[in-house]
Amino acid sequence: MKTMKKLPFFVLALLFLMGCQAKPATDDTDSDVSIVEWEHSDIYTDADIQAAMDTVMTYFETEFQGCTLTQLRYPGDASADLFTEWAQEYEADEAIVLYSSFDTDTSGGDGSLEPNTTYDDFQWILVRDNGGTWEVKTYGYG
Repeated sequence: MKTMKKLPFFVLALLFLMGCQAKPATDDTDSDVSIVEWEHSDIYTDADIQAAMDTVMTYFETEFQGCTLTQLRYPGDASADLFTEWAQEYEADEAIVLYSSFDTDTSGGDGSLEPNTTYDDFQWILVRDNGGTWEVKTYGYG
């Protein structure tokens, strides 16, 4: 029964990913995310998490030229205390942390990243007020 509940979300995620693969031929950013996943959350709805992921994917496409986003995930509510700290730091009502993996091309993206490298567990901190739109505030390691 539990598997049946997850099936619609899996199908929606799969359809979403298929739609993300269409891009202009001149686009230097590859955002064909192969894995989008998240743990169950008692804090956020699936729609909240998906909206945060959409925000990261859009930001990545714009700001990480020459990089390929390969994985994006919500690790669950285990770090809820960090969500509160981030929200307070950015004077927002809510914060969420996502993790990604991505590859750089021979130029190292915009030149600030190591060429031909895979970055794993790369953090994205997003905030929002009153259930509004998520905004990327910072990203990186640590």
